[in-house]
Amino acid sequence: MTESPAQRWHRSLPLLLVAGLALAAGTLTVGPAHAAPVDDIRINEVVTTGDVNDSIELYNKGTATVDISGWILKDDSNSSKYQVAAGTSLAPGAFRAFDVHSSFGLGSADKARLYLADGSTLADSFSWSSHSNPSWSRCADGTGAFKAAALTLGAANACGGTGGGGTPVAWPGSSSVATADAANVFGQDLSGLYQEGTVMWGAQNSGKLWRLVSNGSGGWQPDTANGWSAGKTLRFPGGSGTVDSEGVTVTGAGAAGGVFVSSERNGDVSGTSRLSVLRYDVSGSGSSLTATREWNLTSDLPSVGSNSGLEAVTWVPDSYLTGAGFKDATTGAAYNPAGYGAHSGGVFFVGVEGTGTVHGYVLLDGGGFTRVASVSSGMSGVMELQWEPQAGRLWVVCDDTCNGQHRTMQVNTAGAFATTAVYNRPTGMANLNNEGFSLAGSGECVSGSKPVYWSDDSNTSGHALRKGTISC
Repeated sequence: MTESPAQRWHRSLPLLLVAGLALAAGTLTVGPAHAAPVDDIRINEVVTTGDVNDSIELYNKGTATVDISGWILKDDSNSSKYQVAAGTSLAPGAFRAFDVHSSFGLGSADKARLYLADGSTLADSFSWSSHSNPSWSRCADGTGAFKAAALTLGAANACGGTGGGGTPVAWPGSSSVATADAANVFGQDLSGLYQEGTVMWGAQNSGKLWRLVSNGSGGWQPDTANGWSAGKTLRFPGGSGTVDSEGVTVTGAGAAGGVFVSSERNGDVSGTSRLSVLRYDVSGSGSSLTATREWNLTSDLPSVGSNSGLEAVTWVPDSYLTGAGFKDATTGAAYNPAGYGAHSGGVFFVGVEGTGTVHGYVLLDGGGFTRVASVSSGMSGVMELQWEPQAGRLWVVCDDTCNGQHRTMQVNTAGAFATTAVYNRPTGMANLNNEGFSLAGSGECVSGSKPVYWSDDSNTSGHALRKGTISC
């Protein structure tokens, strides 16, 4: 008997309902009536060697957020697998790197494979015949072929091969540099700097925070009041550990709202990464400071060596970000501060030495956090970040491994931070191990120039601080 169209529809209806229920329960559902194509999620970068653990980055090249909970990553063996944690999704244009070394290793001749949560549906794969150097990156992101490039896990790939960002030009200030401290005041390991008016904050790797004041001759010396003369020891919440303090900053509230320090590990457990931002109340007179809040970002960032973590931190106000049309990488839409809970009124940007990447976080007052940006610096490592409000630009600084290169970034028309200039160090300064950099405020501009300062982690020739100038 010949079926009518209506009869065929009713006969197939149970199968359609079952298929619909399966889709609703699956990992590709991104809205009430839409399923994202499987090929929207692509393997975008693979790292097999170097300071970073074996890692695979995924990228969403589509236009809808995709839930990738339970998706599976494999190498060339079916016996080993890494499963993406529940509650993991990728917004359009978002990147997410997964450290897979605890599940399997990526060899010199190997492959990376991505499966849906069913474990049998292959979504993407990439194979290679030699180790990454340092990264195998898809160019353009999500659609192009793989090539050797700079490591940019969690951010757009450096498809120029070196991290891009233009040709370096001369330092935009005087070529002369002078020491800015007395001999052998700090010793080695002075890292992050932040000038707050007439005070300079300094973070030292050995777990100290310094409050510096003018020495009367254009440089800085330790404040002798309120227990600051030898710096103050930093502790994690509860008073434990030794904070490997690398970067320092304050928010729009100034030090009265707390001084924020970035740390890459607990010095008492030096072989384990602990990528944290910590807040300290600096109003007391004791010889040590215990963090009043810790935002431990370790699980949210690509795994790096314990001495290659958070080297830098700075704070950018919400007012700049919204005015510049900054795009929130988590939502894929314009950044909306009101969409988050109580926070500092800005975004904290942290720099990772091991990946050369800058990440932006909304740090909630209650302790939670959301990553809203990941940007490749184009350099092999990030040692310092400084927000310069007068010029509306983010300074990204490398040390002697990059010959003291400095880069500036601003939000572009696509809503992302992008390099606007690349500067060589002043010709009058040797290639020092500068891990800190800070700029004076606009109030110190004289004849079109203002001071800038560097901190030398190696304390070369007995001096850790140096002073130069930059055009206002």
